[in-house]
Amino acid sequence: MKKRHLLLGVLALMTGAVPVAADAVSEQIAGKLDVRYEVTDNGLTHECPPVFKDGTCFRVKLTLSSPIDIGGSDWAIYFSNVEPLKETESDTFSVSHINGDLYRLVPKAGFTGFTGGVPYKATLWGVGSVLSHYYAMPNYYVADSEGAASVIESTVPVTDTETGLEMLPHVVPFADMTRLHRRSSDDKTPPATAAWLYERYGDAEGAEPSLLIPTPESVTETGTGWLDLTSGVTFHLEGVAEADVAAGRMLLERAGVKAAHTGVPVTVVRTAAENRTQGAYSLTISGDGIRVDTADGEGAQNALASLAGLVMPGEQRVPLLAINDAPRFAFRGVHLDLARNFNSKSFILALLDQMATYKLNKLTLQLSDDEGWRIEVPGLPELTDIGSKRCHDAAEDRCLLPQLGAGPDGEGVSDGYLSVADYVEIIEAAKARHIEVIPFFDMPGHARAAIVAMEARYRRLIAEGDTARAVAYRLRDGEDRTVYKSIQHYNDNTVNVCLPSTYAFVSKLVDEVAAMHAQAGQPLRTFHLGADETPGAWHASPACARLLESRPDLEEEGLAGYFIETVSTMIAAKGITPAGWGDGLADTAPERMPPSVKAFAWAPVFWGGADNAHKLANNGWDLIVSTPDALYLDAPYSADPAERGYNWASRHTDTRKVFSFMPENLPSHAEHWADSSGQAPDIADDVPLKPGVGFAGLQAQLWSETVRTDAQAAYMLFPRLLAVAERAWHRAPWELSYVPGRTYGRGTAHFREADARKRAEDWARFALRLGTRELPRLEASSIQYRIPPVGAVIRDGKLWCRLPFPGLMAEYRTGDGIWQACEPGVAVSGAVKVRARANDGARVGRSLIVTP
Repeated sequence: MKKRHLLLGVLALMTGAVPVAADAVSEQIAGKLDVRYEVTDNGLTHECPPVFKDGTCFRVKLTLSSPIDIGGSDWAIYFSNVEPLKETESDTFSVSHINGDLYRLVPKAGFTGFTGGVPYKATLWGVGSVLSHYYAMPNYYVADSEGAASVIESTVPVTDTETGLEMLPHVVPFADMTRLHRRSSDDKTPPATAAWLYERYGDAEGAEPSLLIPTPESVTETGTGWLDLTSGVTFHLEGVAEADVAAGRMLLERAGVKAAHTGVPVTVVRTAAENRTQGAYSLTISGDGIRVDTADGEGAQNALASLAGLVMPGEQRVPLLAINDAPRFAFRGVHLDLARNFNSKSFILALLDQMATYKLNKLTLQLSDDEGWRIEVPGLPELTDIGSKRCHDAAEDRCLLPQLGAGPDGEGVSDGYLSVADYVEIIEAAKARHIEVIPFFDMPGHARAAIVAMEARYRRLIAEGDTARAVAYRLRDGEDRTVYKSIQHYNDNTVNVCLPSTYAFVSKLVDEVAAMHAQAGQPLRTFHLGADETPGAWHASPACARLLESRPDLEEEGLAGYFIETVSTMIAAKGITPAGWGDGLADTAPERMPPSVKAFAWAPVFWGGADNAHKLANNGWDLIVSTPDALYLDAPYSADPAERGYNWASRHTDTRKVFSFMPENLPSHAEHWADSSGQAPDIADDVPLKPGVGFAGLQAQLWSETVRTDAQAAYMLFPRLLAVAERAWHRAPWELSYVPGRTYGRGTAHFREADARKRAEDWARFALRLGTRELPRLEASSIQYRIPPVGAVIRDGKLWCRLPFPGLMAEYRTGDGIWQACEPGVAVSGAVKVRARANDGARVGRSLIVTP
């Protein structure tokens, strides 16, 4: 660098010019350049440039400006845009696609630098629509020709001091909602204004709270009054191990009930398993003490979780009653995506506590995808040395390319991995809470992090002259010239399914992960291999040509299915159940698959979700309902650009919508839901379930493309996860029974007015319990749940406020005045702002404007 500066100085003396070093220019751009990303149009059709042909497009005005002159053009700005950009209109800049969501902006010929105070603009045209501020990624960075890179400060996220929510300062808030709210000209989704929310929250008031979340199967009184637990409890175990009740003891302690030698007796008895579902229990509370009957450790824990939930806050007493309870589904799961953006070990451990509290028993950890590899694998250090971080390294010798606004230094909140010790600790914690950990490694698509890491390993070992080891776990055919693009816009994210080294890698991976599970004392029972969204990636692969020549029974179109069948058989031979997403498993022949398979059905209900789920279940596989319309918790809570989340499957998925889900009758939702464009087409049950076939479970998914921190993950999970637990454990009496072959739509009335009334009453009880008892419990556990915005209207000069969860506090203010309690019918003049405050008063939600 010093020699370069010397050369610049010599040139200056020769020419009389005073050049600025490229790194100095980059530093000035990083510190002074103001970036503004403004969506000006959404869902356009006729105004799109010709490159779009059919479909819709959006338009963004990107403005770069500086308060000072910044000379020089030897730089490039890199940024992420999750919706693909197709065309740029600018006299000053050119934009090109690198890979995935990463783009590069460079000055055109003739650009000599930024003039202070002058805005430089580019119009970006992209596919589809950008309906949320959080589709615009943060951490743009500038790099010079020597590879030095720095984040542009104006694009760094900031935290709002009042709400604690992340804000993106470079994103211009949506102003003209008539132009920006719609996905297309046919989009009928109503915006989540204060008035819309007021109506949405309308009938969640005036009920008796639910006894527990999730709702028990049956409850009877054993007397009147209460059992006092202020003296603590003492446990008597009959046929039950101490480890079976350890997590239950913890939940009681958090409820304020301590263990004591002279406390109220809690007798836990292991009973015969006949006719008992795993996790079932009986809990009897009488004036003499407490008794739990269960056939297994999971049931003992569930009983103690219910007992802890019955403790009156601050009073250490429980009602006299008897509960007989059993889960609706054996599989009650949460899927946490660590691959796109990483969550800390402490967050995962805290999530396990909440899962135990609400009787969820399966945690799927997504440990790989295109954007990251998140677990140490002994013998393959490149997987984490390179695959666990993203930085500015075009060769990807040190890290992956930056994606999803990760920034250039490899040390951001998106980076990280679980060591072997971390993963073992997580499994041990899960085992103590009777939760199965399911590792998820996506393949053959969604595998770029692994491919890049193994290519780095290959280059290292080739340089060392060790060809045999270099090719042992290689995932790419070096002679493959196939051109393809994945749904996330990668051109190199699919492992080659025709290489023996690919299967050696998978076998090595399964064995190493199984060893970690064995070390933690929880055998690896399920291995999730993804198997979804695989692009055609082998058309010009010599390795695949050789395989197809040697196997006349195979066709190129069936190579993805061949991979899934082969890997599933390999996994099953190791005594482990293979699992995958429904679209990939649909490419297989059931007769060539192992008899035991877990199939996760993710197709939206309006995209053939019912037919897809029924087909998989009819194969005899364990069908896990994962329907995005209600169970993708990365979806926004409401149709508001200020809400984080992907909205391709649902524009709004609030807690009430999750609560209203009927997982065993997927077509029925056509009567009362709309798709992501506000349309409500009919759904016909064209692939009925066979007699006696049902579903094995339910899983909520938190994908992390727009979720970068633990706090954001908590916001997206809670309180919706409590409604997931309710539906996974308890079948509500208002749920419609499945009738094979039936068609549903807005013109049918299978869900009657009486059913709707029962559902509203049930929701009111649930919401009251959640607001007055469960949210305070989350606060006590430092869970930063979402505080909902206030629904409000002004009528005849009076302000009326509503919240979905009684117990929260609604506030309002006029102008910049002080915030005051929103008493019913308070007199106001003009527009006001409203917001909610948490039960403990420590946090507030985002505010909305209410106009007369």
